[in-house]
Amino acid sequence: MEKLITIAIPTFNRAQLLDKQLGWLAQAVKCQEADCEVLISDNCSSDETPQVIQKWREELSSLTLKVNRNSENIGAIRNIAYCIKEATGRFVWDISDDDEIGPDTLTYVLHQIKSYPDLALLVLNFSSYSVTKNELVFDRCFEVEEDNVWTDGTALFERYLAEPEGARWGGLALTTALVYRTDLAQRALAEWPAGVTNLTFQLYITGYCARHGSAKITKETYLQCMAGTHFFLQDRKMFFAFRYAEVPEIFIKLMKIGYSPDLCRQKVLGQRREFKRWLIKQCFKAWPVFTTKILARYAITVCQVIYFAGFYFDV
Repeated sequence: MEKLITIAIPTFNRAQLLDKQLGWLAQAVKCQEADCEVLISDNCSSDETPQVIQKWREELSSLTLKVNRNSENIGAIRNIAYCIKEATGRFVWDISDDDEIGPDTLTYVLHQIKSYPDLALLVLNFSSYSVTKNELVFDRCFEVEEDNVWTDGTALFERYLAEPEGARWGGLALTTALVYRTDLAQRALAEWPAGVTNLTFQLYITGYCARHGSAKITKETYLQCMAGTHFFLQDRKMFFAFRYAEVPEIFIKLMKIGYSPDLCRQKVLGQRREFKRWLIKQCFKAWPVFTTKILARYAITVCQVIYFAGFYFDV
């Protein structure tokens, strides 16, 4: 019998965090095992991740539990995409191994799925905590007045995508906050298979699901994003790609599936302005030690942004 939800955990080299997350899951899923399947996808970890998975395989024996280990590290987005492709539940919920999820969140998610079987997208509101600064960034990502389902998912997605602050509309791409109807998420992957090379791909999947059905963003918060723990934040090239270079391509794709051209253009231009401010700041910080090599590296990223923006205007 089809499960209501596939809870997928893509993970890499964070055995302690995975152990903690599986501890949450073992408690949250009690008396709800019949509705859930669990998929763990290990991205070829070199730490104790396999041992942690084996430990919890025995603890979670009452669950339908699938384990995958990639033969090599295929990248975070491809690992998330793998989980979506392999999901057999009616809905799929990828959860990060580091975010803190409330004890009753799974119960709430299952209740929403049962109450609204035609739901295409459920976005869980969340708070954000900076691990590096040891402080709360914000206590609520989305300002939601009423806890309602929107039959027009497109309108809901555009409303919150229009937020001027990137940290807020970026919440529409936060892995743990997103519960997709599986067939729609899988269709999004099939229609843009090259999207797995874009670090912000989940924003497109979220928009795709919202575009094809009803959607809900919760009024209450159900998890806390632990900001600053993501591996790519330490890789300057990957951070730049995630924050600036690859985002314009997502807005182009959103426009092509029917989202407002004016809004998409506004977001591309907003990214360009933010990039200019960032670049000026970096120039002032690095000016005493600037080298031709550094200038060349920035020139390449500038060209990437201009290319994506120019592609949009040519469409």
